[in-house]
Amino acid sequence: MGTVLSTEKLTKRFGDLVAVDGIDLEVREGEVFGYLGPNGAGKTTTLRLLCALIAPTAGTATVAGYRLGRDDPKIRASVGILTEQPGLYERQSAWENLVFYATLYGLPGRAARDQTERYLRLMGLWERRREPVATFSRGMKQKMAIARAALHEPRVLFLDEPTTGLDPDAAKTVREFIVQLRGEGRTVFLCTHNLDEADRLCDRIAFFRRKIIRIAAPDEFRAELYGRATEIRVLPSPRPEDLVRVKAVPGVREAYFENGSIIVTAAEPLRTNPLLVRALIDGGAQIAYVTERKPHLEEVYLRIVEPIE
Repeated sequence: MGTVLSTEKLTKRFGDLVAVDGIDLEVREGEVFGYLGPNGAGKTTTLRLLCALIAPTAGTATVAGYRLGRDDPKIRASVGILTEQPGLYERQSAWENLVFYATLYGLPGRAARDQTERYLRLMGLWERRREPVATFSRGMKQKMAIARAALHEPRVLFLDEPTTGLDPDAAKTVREFIVQLRGEGRTVFLCTHNLDEADRLCDRIAFFRRKIIRIAAPDEFRAELYGRATEIRVLPSPRPEDLVRVKAVPGVREAYFENGSIIVTAAEPLRTNPLLVRALIDGGAQIAYVTERKPHLEEVYLRIVEPIE
């Protein structure tokens, strides 16, 4: 899997304000890359830099094989971006909007129409294609804006908070679209505050606050901070002697009660878990289920990002 986007010490200052502080990134072809940070952290500024919409103060970047500052028109032609504002012509129909933008992207007439139909169908808007965008709900306009950003099949698609304010059905459509793009080998650079969404969609995540704090896959963050943990639900509830038996099993690092279950951390859960089950059953425990315990990404985020000033 090759690299489709890389930066070296990329920096943007606005007067005395450092919005993006010397970031080093490497995004792989065909991955969904999450970019997470608090409000005002500089996420949108990073997107504008990488799409060659604003110039960096310092540092370099390569996007889709083109050098920022040297090949800016080629970068803009090779990427798609969803910004906070949909940027649609409200008096025009959904069909007219997308055909117009496809033409601006350089697609010839038939290709512009074919791509417009494809993305209106993907976004569930085909039946509303003749209606003015002004009559659309916020969620429908957001789906239109995502379709517009993807019309020309960009190598990198930048999405800034794509599901913010959407109802569950519209948000589900957007998430399914992102999964489909990844299945096609496309790269998605996803800025989001929705940690559950990032956990489900992203291959890797960068935690960011003006500078990159950490980059890893969601499960790698969990394993590093919490180890690999197993949850054992015992009915009707675990007893003190159950905990004693669990702690005596070779390979167990830690064991404790939590919400009616026993939580166990071990270096090699696949080897240790059968021994845990045997020890508990031998002691007369009734086991309801054994499952991997995954801390919510919110816990990881708060431990990594919040302490950073």
